[in-house]
Amino acid sequence: MHASALRPPTSRFAATTGGRGRGSRGPRRVAPWCCGGAAWLSAGCAAAYTAVLTPAAPKAVYLQVGVGSFTANYDVGGQPQNNTTINDETVSVAATAVGNGAAQAMTTNSTQTKSYWDGFTYCTVPGQLYIGGFYRTTGAATAAAQVTASVPAVLTDATGDTISFATIAWTSSGIADTGAEPFPSATFIAGGLQNVGSMASNTWNESCWAFTYSNKTTPPAGTYTGRVTYTMSSP
Repeated sequence: MHASALRPPTSRFAATTGGRGRGSRGPRRVAPWCCGGAAWLSAGCAAAYTAVLTPAAPKAVYLQVGVGSFTANYDVGGQPQNNTTINDETVSVAATAVGNGAAQAMTTNSTQTKSYWDGFTYCTVPGQLYIGGFYRTTGAATAAAQVTASVPAVLTDATGDTISFATIAWTSSGIADTGAEPFPSATFIAGGLQNVGSMASNTWNESCWAFTYSNKTTPPAGTYTGRVTYTMSSP
């Protein structure tokens, strides 16, 4: 697919030491989410929750990780906008707990709780990070679009000490969801390109990710950072 886009969605992670059943949206409304930025890609003529879209021109993909921007909800004709925000996932591990093997919950500075599909409050912050978007074609179904993460091998502090990215994992869910998520739970690989989900053609898909740091090693005290970049590509 030939497309033009601004900055792809990215996530920044820091550690300091010292993705449902395919039910209708209706039932979810009755019931009471590295990472950040959004990219709007338009072809050069071109349950978590899954919704079927009506094919329309132009062929397009949209990926949002963390905070994004829409002119209005998609289901009432809203259009996605570029958003260059980079959201953080962070955790500060107490000196007395470093390396004790108890996983540490990470939190995000993203404020995105609602889905731009229909405005449903889907994720909770700061414990979850929204990931979602759509793949739309102009007609018949095609192969699924793939969402990948470009993952550094390590997080690094100011003096060059490192922590493997494979110490960070996430669980996938969403308010009122059941069943398989389009962006399922996983653990980062220690460097490389990692598939984190896919979207069938003419569907909207979304999940909420809650990250954890495994805390099984005892690195030197410091603030360790690294950035993951997410990309969506269609056939």
